[in-house]
Amino acid sequence: MQNAQTPEVLWAQRSNSSDPAKNVLYITLSVPDVPPSSAKLDISPTSISFSGHSDTKKVDYHVELELYAEIDVENSKSHHTPRGVELVLRKKEMKAEYWPRLPKESKKVHFLKTDFDKWVDEDDQEALADDDYGNFGGMGDDGGLGGIDFSKLGAAGGMGESSGMEGMSAGADDEDEDDSEDMPDLEEDDKAAVTADSSTPDSKPVIEEVS
Repeated sequence: MQNAQTPEVLWAQRSNSSDPAKNVLYITLSVPDVPPSSAKLDISPTSISFSGHSDTKKVDYHVELELYAEIDVENSKSHHTPRGVELVLRKKEMKAEYWPRLPKESKKVHFLKTDFDKWVDEDDQEALADDDYGNFGGMGDDGGLGGIDFSKLGAAGGMGESSGMEGMSAGADDEDEDDSEDMPDLEEDDKAAVTADSSTPDSKPVIEEVS
């Protein structure tokens, strides 16, 4: 496709040595306003390729990417949205370690970027809930994608601690206010007694005469 524009490609991944459903790549092709009728997506065990045209933006898109390792095409999924194409590609080799990169070659790829909304560090992925994989992006058996629940991702942890500290501080202030409200008012007699005690002079010291 001549004079085609290379779209931005976002990616993230998970890895697992025993569960294939947790051994995947998340890839988003940013090709807005490209209808499925004018899009062509090819996925092979070692590469992905996309071509499409946007009438509203008057742009032709084209991208080809050789993958670092093989994927299981039959168990991979794709979904076309108004904003682009979302892919969940299952890695063929079962390993606990992450791929060191997405492309086959180690050279810099200007259009490829990390999807920080979906990324989780390799050491932190064991703490994820199971539905991070089963319902990631709302994908079901039909390959459909919906809204993503980012609260189940790794970045939410630090936010939770901050919110917790704020809650503790607010709770302490509330307790102080409650304590002051719970103290009973002094009766008139008690007030008089306190006033009298405060006005009573200290006892005079005893002076002994020296003979």
